[in-house]
Amino acid sequence: MINSVATKCTDPHLTNDISGIGGLIKESPNDFFVEEVPSYNPCGSGEHCYLTIEKRGITTLEAIHRIAKKLKVPERDIGYAGMKDAVGVTRQTISIQWLSPEKALALELDGVTVVSAQRHSNKLKVGHLKGNRFRIVIRGVSDSATRLVPTILEVLETRGVPNYFGYQRYGAQGNSHLIGAAMLQRDWHRAVDQLIGEADAVRDDVWSAAISAYRHWDVGEALRLFPRHCGSERDVLQRLVVRPGEYEKAFSVVHPRLKKLYLSAAQSFLFNQVVALRINALDGIMTGDLACKHINGACFLVEDAAVEQERALAFEISASGPMFGCRMKRPEGAVWELEEEILERAGLDLSLFDLPGGLRMDGERRPLRVPAEDVSWSIDGDAVTVMFSLPKGSYATSLIRELTKTF
Repeated sequence: MINSVATKCTDPHLTNDISGIGGLIKESPNDFFVEEVPSYNPCGSGEHCYLTIEKRGITTLEAIHRIAKKLKVPERDIGYAGMKDAVGVTRQTISIQWLSPEKALALELDGVTVVSAQRHSNKLKVGHLKGNRFRIVIRGVSDSATRLVPTILEVLETRGVPNYFGYQRYGAQGNSHLIGAAMLQRDWHRAVDQLIGEADAVRDDVWSAAISAYRHWDVGEALRLFPRHCGSERDVLQRLVVRPGEYEKAFSVVHPRLKKLYLSAAQSFLFNQVVALRINALDGIMTGDLACKHINGACFLVEDAAVEQERALAFEISASGPMFGCRMKRPEGAVWELEEEILERAGLDLSLFDLPGGLRMDGERRPLRVPAEDVSWSIDGDAVTVMFSLPKGSYATSLIRELTKTF
């Protein structure tokens, strides 16, 4: 069964043999800055307006909500290339049809600033970006940081950054993957239980009391206490108040987009286990691997590891791991045996990912490591600033945790 709490990160580090510098990140919004690297620039003409926005302290979806409300357009009509969380400062591009650049630049919104606006011929779609540039400040580092930082960064630039999914993937209570696993096993009672969560996983006293009420089978009291921002939980509890015990119907009121996020979190958790098991040979290739070409993301079967190892050391290719799904291409031999064992330990098989209602997870392959580029760093007192670029879909925290060793 999948039962680990993701926020209690125990995934091994690639640089385990080098001490960490300690310290904390995200002490203030300005300490964590991320800027999208687009796949292409707007051409200057067309019916879509590409807005580069800078958001602070809100998620991408909340920024889109505020912009849509201000412009009185449906949220689904706003395109975006990637999702960013609420912590820190983010510059990213969105697209809106039939909006003039002049009107876009005149927008005034809390937490969102429009930096630039240009016309383009198509709507921006998820994945239309090369990667992200980061500038991250780590505060309260050890006195040995000046010696340790370049040593660790050299390893990461040479061998790659472990492509772990970050703890952000698992939601406010760190249990989104548990909701997804329950969905895959069609255990709707457990899916509702995990959605409500655990009382000790939240800091708000009223929220915690609401969860405790649910855990003591007082659904009505839980509904009364649950904070207004917990919309999905309240909707589910409302259904259970009317129709006690009908957990599948209660869970059905959760928005499909959130259901997809829970399922993706379950995939991510399993993928991280594969990275962890292969961390010591992260830059290696095994016969039977599905190797990923970094230039275009295409995968191919490795029939002879000795033949391909030189390309792996040159960072042309990397072994891939599973984003499990009902149509995922499988590796062969010992590689598939390892992945299948992880799947079976979780109480799952590939057929379970064929969920009805538009929730089917086809699956794909994801490289076990990614290159860190444009890496630089500086130190001022007990604060280290690190700058680097990563491909799309990769987490800055996977690099930072190698430096700090604190999570």
